[in-house]
Amino acid sequence: MVTSTGLVGLNPGAERFVREPAKKSSSFIDGVMALLERTEYRRCESGEDREEIFHLRYRSYRAHGFVPKTGRQIVKDDLDDLPNSYNFAVYIDKRLVSTVRLHQIDKENPLGPVTKGFGDIMSPLIEQGDTCINPSMLAADPDIAREYRALPYVSLRLVIAAYEYFRSTYCACLIREEHTAFYRRIFGARQMSPERSYPPISIPLMLFGGVCSKEFGPIVERFPFFLSTRSEQKLLFERTDAGHTAPLTVLPTAKYLRHAA
Repeated sequence: MVTSTGLVGLNPGAERFVREPAKKSSSFIDGVMALLERTEYRRCESGEDREEIFHLRYRSYRAHGFVPKTGRQIVKDDLDDLPNSYNFAVYIDKRLVSTVRLHQIDKENPLGPVTKGFGDIMSPLIEQGDTCINPSMLAADPDIAREYRALPYVSLRLVIAAYEYFRSTYCACLIREEHTAFYRRIFGARQMSPERSYPPISIPLMLFGGVCSKEFGPIVERFPFFLSTRSEQKLLFERTDAGHTAPLTVLPTAKYLRHAA
């Protein structure tokens, strides 16, 4: 259920890939688990880390013609600087391969892509006390993403880890029409609105989402690589006190929980 631009830059064969049966002992799941063994997540809060992922967004979106050419060659917006924004870099074998941004939206922090672009639908839910985990800005290195067919799952695993940490009511996102089948099949997402424009993305996007407590239980049962320990969730999302830095990298913990799922 994710992102302002769907699976931008990620393996275009992923849609075929997920049509294979997804059983706990399948080679598909084993392949994703093996890729997780080579994966690290990094929360990027300042400086060069953020510039690196802003540049990765630009290269990914430019490769698909979704943003205009600019001198700085970065893609960022005012939502990146909100207190409820979490920007992540995904590394495989110490190499940056993808990035995703998450907003945890609630009454105290009501802004995010889904409330900015579809506020007439999402804001009343937030105002009544519901919360929403809102992934966006998912992008992958256009030069190397094809090497990793499982990269969408490794990157989007952060969404379910975020739900487990925040216990959000909804997960909602803005996606392209051609990716709706993926999000329906894998995340149980449903269309919540017709397409709308969402600058600076040059193509229309639609609002997709679902109730986390209803959808995510069956998801992790089918795909145990989405599992995470509470300690991993805290490392990913817990804000540090002033003067303390966030962990440099966080290692996935799904392998420790797979057999218990």
